[in-house]
Amino acid sequence: MQSNGEVRKALEAPFPAELVKTRPGAFGNELSYIEAHHYIERLNRAYKGDWSFEIVTHKIEQNEVIVVGKLVADGIIKMSFGSSEITRRKDNGEIVSIGDDLKAASTDALKKAASLYGVGLHLYASGPQIQPNKNQDSGNGRSKENGKGAPSKAPGNGNGNANGDSRLTSRQHSYIKSLAGEKGLTEDQLEKMSLERFAKKLAFVTKNEASSLIGELQES
Repeated sequence: MQSNGEVRKALEAPFPAELVKTRPGAFGNELSYIEAHHYIERLNRAYKGDWSFEIVTHKIEQNEVIVVGKLVADGIIKMSFGSSEITRRKDNGEIVSIGDDLKAASTDALKKAASLYGVGLHLYASGPQIQPNKNQDSGNGRSKENGKGAPSKAPGNGNGNANGDSRLTSRQHSYIKSLAGEKGLTEDQLEKMSLERFAKKLAFVTKNEASSLIGELQES
């Protein structure tokens, strides 16, 4: 049986760089993410498969679907929201598949709930710590794999901008809202908290301020 320290270490270990992918996000940012099956593998490894996840509630809005997922592991329950934009046909605006949209929202909820255990948490921080690719030469930042010495593309801080004074990433925004929901805070209470701490609405706080707020919510 693994000790609590071993389980925590297995959960919180940064994902290898080669697993990190990127996609466009809000505010023109580039987001770093890990595919869901890697989260599942991490949970399986840490808890020897003894964990469960279920969707508690779901809601279909005009343009998005929202679910609440419950992750249970080692007797600990973590709940989180997940959402996905409703996919529509470009020609006539008809909905393509609500089932697929709910599936995407469920995946989002699973990953966010897993992050409350520490899985992939580095991706939500302003400067995630990612394990280096074993094929990358840390001495000159060039990839050994392609044999041409081309500069390697190293994942950054989740939005392609290392400046902690720039606006928070959409991942940070979503994670803060998820943590607030976990703590029983309403959106109005969260906005009031942001105004009291930083004299600005949540959507306009910096990455460093967002990281500070995440830490405060995790400790409360």
